[in-house]
Amino acid sequence: MFRFEADLKVFLHREPIDFRAGINSLVTLVEQSMQLDPFARAVFAFHNRRRNRVKLLVYERAGFWLLLRRLEEDRFVWLRRQQAVIELTTEQLHWLLEGIDIEAVRRHPERSYRHAS
Repeated sequence: MFRFEADLKVFLHREPIDFRAGINSLVTLVEQSMQLDPFARAVFAFHNRRRNRVKLLVYERAGFWLLLRRLEEDRFVWLRRQQAVIELTTEQLHWLLEGIDIEAVRRHPERSYRHAS
């Protein structure tokens, strides 16, 4: 499987979309519904109503990529947060595409320590 670079931002569209939508429709959705720049260094993720398909929209240098993943029997576990746009890390996106429930995964908090003199 491919891997996205760690410094990319990832934005999930919370509501399901009509999966007949192509690149132009998704770019419009990113601009108008998500209020984001579709040309930004980011991945925009969308799902269908049954949550067995995901589309990823990415702009790279001179054009858009549109990637589709279809599950034969399972469902993607989409986040249930209330905001219209959900931001993830690329690692979390990879987990989501692998079927992991991101909201059930808890990491230890990042800590910063100072040397005692």
